[in-house]
Amino acid sequence: VQLQACGGGLVQAGGSLRLSCAASGRTFSSYHMGWFRQAPGKERGFVAAITWSRRSTAYADSVKGRFTISRDNAKNTVYLQMNSLKPEDTAVYYCAADPVWATMFSDTGDLANMDYWGKGTQVTVSS
Repeated sequence: VQLQACGGGLVQAGGSLRLSCAASGRTFSSYHMGWFRQAPGKERGFVAAITWSRRSTAYADSVKGRFTISRDNAKNTVYLQMNSLKPEDTAVYYCAADPVWATMFSDTGDLANMDYWGKGTQVTVSS
């Protein structure tokens, strides 16, 4: 599985962006998918995740109620709708895929266990 994230950009505080992550490979639908972010000088951290079946989602407390993760298995794409953006949401956003749900919630040092990472897309929120 290869992942390609896009949709980042510059937006004012309070604005919205939708990130997309397109996956190649026929096994996309069997992978749980997640979004992570890394701000300058900070470690990469969990943002949101969705199971392969779309039955369950999870969010970091900092984005609950503002971000929504979704996926379209027919299009091999996972999305992150980001509303009410804040300057502290500024970061490089990465999508990731793993067949084990618990991997999405790994400590930062264990994120290397993730099966696949996409290249990041920059999100900048101005105040």
